[in-house]
Amino acid sequence: MYSLSDTRRALLEFAAPPLPTVHVGIIGMGRRGMKAVERYALVDGAEIVAVADHKAEAVAEANRLLLASGRDRAHEYSGTDGVLALMGDADVDLVYICTDWRSHAALAVNAMRCGKHVAVEVPAAMTVAECEQLIDTALTTQRHCMMLENCVYDSFASATRVMAAEGLLGDITHCEGAYIHDLSGVVEENGGADRYWMAVDTMAQAGNAYPTHGIGSVALHLNLHRGDRMDYLVAMTNKADGLHGRVSNTLIHTRMGRTILLQLDIGTPRPYSRLQTICGTRGFAQKYPVPTLRLQDMDAAAEGEQALQLCRAFREQGVAEWVDDGIAKGSPNTMNHAMDSRLIHCLRNGLPLDMDIFDAAEWSAIIELSSRSVEMGSMPVEVPDFTGGNWQTLSAHRFY
Repeated sequence: MYSLSDTRRALLEFAAPPLPTVHVGIIGMGRRGMKAVERYALVDGAEIVAVADHKAEAVAEANRLLLASGRDRAHEYSGTDGVLALMGDADVDLVYICTDWRSHAALAVNAMRCGKHVAVEVPAAMTVAECEQLIDTALTTQRHCMMLENCVYDSFASATRVMAAEGLLGDITHCEGAYIHDLSGVVEENGGADRYWMAVDTMAQAGNAYPTHGIGSVALHLNLHRGDRMDYLVAMTNKADGLHGRVSNTLIHTRMGRTILLQLDIGTPRPYSRLQTICGTRGFAQKYPVPTLRLQDMDAAAEGEQALQLCRAFREQGVAEWVDDGIAKGSPNTMNHAMDSRLIHCLRNGLPLDMDIFDAAEWSAIIELSSRSVEMGSMPVEVPDFTGGNWQTLSAHRFY
């Protein structure tokens, strides 16, 4: 009989047999799914071979995009059984899930059980129980399940990870991340807060319903489950008139004594921000609202273009070259291009993925855990150790 620690250790830096060409099936032909169809025209070593949506016209539109870009027609699946039919398609290696949040975990589990690797949009799950199910399924099926958090590939975040690895920031003591995006106009255009999907799900949660952009841009700096881990959190959400003015704050304490502040605000007029704040004993970096960088030997902080120029000298192996590739190919979003290209690169070469199943679980679990804290009057809530005791087995994150 193996213990939880013994079995889950096998998922750390898990690698699967290489796939010379990765055949992709995309589920969900909404805005994000259609953008994925467009993006993959620039990704080497991948072919979209199947598309699925409950609406037949959406599937047909996806194929029109493929054909217009010179690619082959994909297998079409629609209707109530279309998604399951795509998962059973023998030509599909990787199922890319672009559906609504609440269906992500169930679809990912089904896809892995069908023998497919999975790439799932954020968040990967809505509850702790779903996070545990994703991990157990990845373990039993020996399939990858990567949550597609593109903020990990932000050039500023990448540069500051290099600074941290080189000791230029000293000991990192505090980080901040957020999703601050005034969506009031979008909400009204789509029927109001009781109809627009993101507003509905945000209001359904007492805490942070969308934590992954915030935690994703700082988690790798802290080597979460690779030498440190989230220990407990405290969350509070202000009293507001529905979505308008609503701000969720979550403060996380790690085992190594560091702190993380996460914010979600889609209902105030604040300018867009993901914060991306790194505080160390020798340096400070923050991307929003103004890129700012100050290292110990600097008399004053560099701001704006000066800070960005300094960051360009710090190139993270495994990320910078894919950002360059995206720029050379005219990608409209180099974060997405680097994310897509890295995923396919790792699958083609049988390498561990950039973000593993524990990242997906830890970052997604904040939804339920922060809500639980708010509902308890902002009391501390323990963050599960999804690794089963193996959070110190690895010493750092790596881009293979």
